[in-house]
Amino acid sequence: MKLKPLFTALFLSTTLLGGPAMAEVTLTPMKGVESLNMTQQWDKIFPQSNQVEHHKVRFKNRFGITLVGDLYIPKNAKGKLPAIAVSGPFGAVKEQTSGLYAQTLAERGFVTLAFDPSYTGESGGTPRNMASPDVNTEDFSAALDYLGLQNFVDRNRLGVLGICGLGGMALNDAAMDTRVKAVPPA
Repeated sequence: MKLKPLFTALFLSTTLLGGPAMAEVTLTPMKGVESLNMTQQWDKIFPQSNQVEHHKVRFKNRFGITLVGDLYIPKNAKGKLPAIAVSGPFGAVKEQTSGLYAQTLAERGFVTLAFDPSYTGESGGTPRNMASPDVNTEDFSAALDYLGLQNFVDRNRLGVLGICGLGGMALNDAAMDTRVKAVPPA
């Protein structure tokens, strides 16, 4: 079997059929995104900590896609605190791993924001359940924008934590966003 013609055909079909179509839909905000269901009730797969305040929040990325996140704030904290934006693993939602990481970090004194990336969970964007490296990298930057606007956050101590498949997007954000001071491995 000759592999070169097979790879050429695969490349051309992917480029000609899939490439432009994916580029068009990647940045399309979801119509009616503000009507997405967003619950304030505890809806996580892990128990709620009594050491942390929890708030469901919304914010937009620069593509106009509304993101939904869970903000975790240490109770009885004083002064401005360091903050970390948390997301991933790919295909998961903030009610799972990223939320547990965020709550645990908040118990240790960080303000954290676990968010569903674009096209996933309670966040907007179509098509659903897909990844877009440029958009998902921007999602981390948008989360830092949100965190930086909070009066209890130290804007000089911001970090991003991408778990598993979103680790690369967190590193991309850290490479471009000078506000990022830390990227813990996960």
